Amino acid sequence: MKKQHLEHLLRAAGKIVGDNQFIVIGSQSLHGKYPDLADDLCVSFEADLISKNRPTETDMLNSIGIDSPFHQEFGFYADPVDINTAVLPKGWQGRLVNFESPATEGVKGLCLEPHDLVISKYVARREKDILFNREIVRRGLLDKTKLLDLLQATPISDERRRAIETYIERDFAR
Repeated sequence: MKKQHLEHLLRAAGKIVGDNQFIVIGSQSLHGKYPDLADDLCVSFEADLISKNRPTETDMLNSIGIDSPFHQEFGFYADPVDINTAVLPKGWQGRLVNFESPATEGVKGLCLEPHDLVISKYVARREKDILFNREIVRRGLLDKTKLLDLLQATPISDERRRAIETYIERDFAR
């Protein structure tokens, strides 16, 4: 998904929900910190969104969700999620990165800081998350020490934390 696609989704989401702030949870959140990032890293066609001020209204975004007329017309869509969709390090809300441009018409994307995003993907550990994390590490966009520190602040079992430490070490050694 290109930056302009996220701008379009935020603009549409703002009109649908009546909110001017949306938390961007998934890989599209990279546009917050890296607005000029190459499109090949953010290849998914959806943006995981939560209405910040009206979270119970987030489901209204299904009107621009998968298989909607919006999706069929533009080729990308909103995926309405909730705060429990991703396991994130403590304090993640204070590290959100603002994404806004004239094209969002006053609607802000509150994007996960890249280290928080990658931690959530290490926890989820789906095949697409493994590949995403390896690529973002390969591109030098993360600090290994910061990642390991945030892992310590993530609410997971010690066993799971040790496994993720191994994955992080392996990814940075490539």
